[in-house]
Amino acid sequence: MKKPLTGAELNELIAGLNKLSRNLWWCWNQEAQDLFQELSPRAWQHLFHNAVAVLREVSEYELRIHLQEPGFADRVRAVLKEFEGYLADQNTWCHKYAAKLHKNPVAYFSAEFGFHESLPISAGGLGILAGDHMKSASDLGLGLVGIGLFYREGYFQQAIDSNNWQTEYYNPVDPKNVPMEPVFDADGERLVCHVEIGMNTVAFRVWRVNVGRVPVFLLDTNLPENEQLFRDLTMRVYGGDSTTRIMQEILLGIGGVRLLRALGHEPSTFHMNEGHAAFLTLELIREKMAAGQTFAEAQTLTKAECIFTTHTPVEAGHDRFSRDLMNYAFQRFTTVLPVPFPEIKALGRVHPENLAEPFCMTVLALKLSRSANAVSELHGQVSREMWQSLYPGKTVDQVPIGHITNGIHLLGWMKGSVRQFWRKKLNNGNGETKFFREKFGEDWFAAVNHADFWEKMTDPAFVADEELWALRYKLRRELIEFARRKLLQQSQRATQGDFIRFDHFLNPDALTIGFARRFATYKRAPLIFQQFDNIVKLVHDKQRPVQFVFAGKAHPRDDDGKRFIQQIIHLSKNSELAGNVVFLENYDIHVARQMVAGCDIWLNNPRRPLEASGTSGMKASCHGCMGMSILDGWWREGYDGKNGFGIGPDSHPADVAEQDRVDSANLYQVLTEQVVPLFYNRDVNGIPREWIKRMRHAMATLVPQFTTDRMVKEYTNKYYLKK
Repeated sequence: MKKPLTGAELNELIAGLNKLSRNLWWCWNQEAQDLFQELSPRAWQHLFHNAVAVLREVSEYELRIHLQEPGFADRVRAVLKEFEGYLADQNTWCHKYAAKLHKNPVAYFSAEFGFHESLPISAGGLGILAGDHMKSASDLGLGLVGIGLFYREGYFQQAIDSNNWQTEYYNPVDPKNVPMEPVFDADGERLVCHVEIGMNTVAFRVWRVNVGRVPVFLLDTNLPENEQLFRDLTMRVYGGDSTTRIMQEILLGIGGVRLLRALGHEPSTFHMNEGHAAFLTLELIREKMAAGQTFAEAQTLTKAECIFTTHTPVEAGHDRFSRDLMNYAFQRFTTVLPVPFPEIKALGRVHPENLAEPFCMTVLALKLSRSANAVSELHGQVSREMWQSLYPGKTVDQVPIGHITNGIHLLGWMKGSVRQFWRKKLNNGNGETKFFREKFGEDWFAAVNHADFWEKMTDPAFVADEELWALRYKLRRELIEFARRKLLQQSQRATQGDFIRFDHFLNPDALTIGFARRFATYKRAPLIFQQFDNIVKLVHDKQRPVQFVFAGKAHPRDDDGKRFIQQIIHLSKNSELAGNVVFLENYDIHVARQMVAGCDIWLNNPRRPLEASGTSGMKASCHGCMGMSILDGWWREGYDGKNGFGIGPDSHPADVAEQDRVDSANLYQVLTEQVVPLFYNRDVNGIPREWIKRMRHAMATLVPQFTTDRMVKEYTNKYYLKK
């Protein structure tokens, strides 16, 4: 029998758990999550799987009693040992190949970061990509610092009213209850910096989010010394009008550089994740001119420090500001920058001499970056065409915009039960385990991102078809039960007439197709229902049923996107599709994780070529969910004809109406002639061998290729280390 822990031992474990709770490393470590869930299963479920909130729910006395249970204490020690070993590791990829970035790190600026459902400060894919970038930078040991904004009300929460119309509400994000901490200066006081906006000097404080080894600093203007207008700058993600937007972007870009200086960081590279941060170039120019450089010299030196990633081929996605708004927003800043302001405004115009042309943040970023990239091969082509006029005398192919295709942080998106499944396979004690141990040591993190791992995991001699099919059934069942719980919550907010019999919705045996993403109109969420009568026949087929799970938010000012949501919900409640089509409210990271794991098919049908990259489908393959997509964004590069299902050819009609008609027909054809027959083609034991063969091939070819582990290495080798 083990001796009870001493007071000092208990204090050490409690301090370790508190430190761990405020480092998001736990959100991609299953054993760490299990500890917090065990402390309070209900708090874990209802407080957005938030380790900090769980520890605040559990009293110190209760925690001490838990830790006196030897098995729990041993698991805590093991997790804390792994955590501290991770933080202290000096044998990372970056230590081997990019050690100089530890002294002069990359400064990564993004208007949003999607880390985890417990910290809801992201609006969509751009922020999710930024959050995954930070996680992989941490895993690789990269010298990198993140800069963003702390939105105290985050992005909106979605509810559907009695007219099936999206409504928005906001929940305050309590800094004490989320995984972040205040930043102090050398005197132990809250660090406060300042930036000029309009005619005012605006103060901001700073919060730190620990993402493994990587710090991300979030700027916050909610200070009593600021006017209410400026206090509310950091209230909501992309909230307000163009005036709010330009002020937020001044804070992010100019304020972010000043914060780095106050913290003593001397970045080697400033990475602008989309144009929102491009005003940082003006602060870099100001610094250099204050040190004696001319305007031309300062531009050249600034350009050598900056790189830029563009994420959208949609014109409306590039921020543009009028001449009057620029004059208003920069009134005071122009007094500290010794350059005539018309020359600054010219940096944001394709045609500098055209005074009527709005100031474009993307143009500013492109002009003052040594390198620029799109986020997929096709997006690179589209971006070069879009911005060719910025490079007179160059052909489209000569426009200096490359591409690095996006990825995902694999362990961060892998559902817990799937992490356990694959890790068990890695540690099953047979010859394959020896192979992995010799190649990777005990490092699950390194193994799971490697092609050799997935090649072995798709070997029928190592993982039987029956095991994979049982896993798929488990995940589909988990999604359906999750959806039913969500539908119950939704129905409790609805009117009596809208009450639905959720317990009988969805069929655990049916082919389940998922669609979840931002409801921008070009993503065409309702496209499948252009074949409405045929879809009704499919979902009611007794032998080969099909069902659909939808989720997603439309921007609060996007009424067309809201109408798409309304249409789908109406069909789910008031048509022959009821019970076989559902819409899950309030899409977030947790809902996404449930859906990419539980669905059999991940549907993506954007209006090509408007999907710059897309990452939602990348999260599906490790769970055995296969993609069915238009050949746009990343799927155009990943699809090989056998690792999922392609919709249509590698081309598209120029006419939008014709494109929608053709894509709808092609989608239905692929669904009925390829997907449904393959899914329901079972042997005498009820196993769909050919479906599983394709599923294995998707794992082997897609999972290790489309990770942020690969992506961050590419950024490092192509851009961070080269000037």
